[in-house]
Amino acid sequence: MKELRCKDVGFDCPGIIQAESEAEVLQLAAQHALDAHQVMVTPEMAEQIKPLIHEA
Repeated sequence: MKELRCKDVGFDCPGIIQAESEAEVLQLAAQHALDAHQVMVTPEMAEQIKPLIHEA
């Protein structure tokens, strides 16, 4: 299981995104960023976020 903590990306947010793959985490994180933070994740941002994804 892969995991990304929203706070690790720089938001003051308790959100934790978990999924089976890095690609799924990125997809869910992009949707969370848009819904919760009104931020559109660009491909460049996604590349910067990838290293923050870790094993849950």
